[in-house]
Amino acid sequence: MNALEQISKSSMKENAPEINVGDTVKVHVRIQEGDKSRIQIFEGTIIAKKHGGISETFTVRRVAHGVGIERVFPVHSPAVDKVEIVRKGVVRRAKLYYLRGRVGKAAKVKGLVR
Repeated sequence: MNALEQISKSSMKENAPEINVGDTVKVHVRIQEGDKSRIQIFEGTIIAKKHGGISETFTVRRVAHGVGIERVFPVHSPAVDKVEIVRKGVVRRAKLYYLRGRVGKAAKVKGLVR
């Protein structure tokens, strides 16, 4: 069991992003197409964080052309190049699944006022 813990700790990123549910983020994902690779940016609101440790994931939701798109990203994945925080959100829930049923301004998350 100890060897398994050491392998998982070595695979974890040291500079994992400090993200919370409700934040609007830009996720830079490395996409491999044949022998070329490129960076694709997925911007949206974090609606959920799950698990912990090496298997920690976060779900990002955005609406494009009237259709909701959700992607689940592992925090410690080598495919996730970086996560930029666009703005902090203030929420009172751990999961924001209720945003799926909302459209327009009702689907917005309040921002942090400094």
